[in-house]
Amino acid sequence: GGALPGVTVEASSEVLIEKTRTVVSDGEGQYRFVDLRPGTYDVTFSLTGFSTIRREGVQLPADFVATINVDMRVGSLE
Repeated sequence: GGALPGVTVEASSEVLIEKTRTVVSDGEGQYRFVDLRPGTYDVTFSLTGFSTIRREGVQLPADFVATINVDMRVGSLE
């Protein structure tokens, strides 16, 4: 139930020139993408030792701030 720093968050969409942008969550588990174009995005959250989570079809209109929280679960132990 706590915040996880170091989570890799990828936003991918056809509206992005580079197709995918990546950020990493900070010490408080927060992340921020700056200047995303309006459109539909798939957002992927990953951290070693945890299951990867993917949110598909996230609609982002112009001049909008979206908050997407996820509960990451421990993945397979090696």
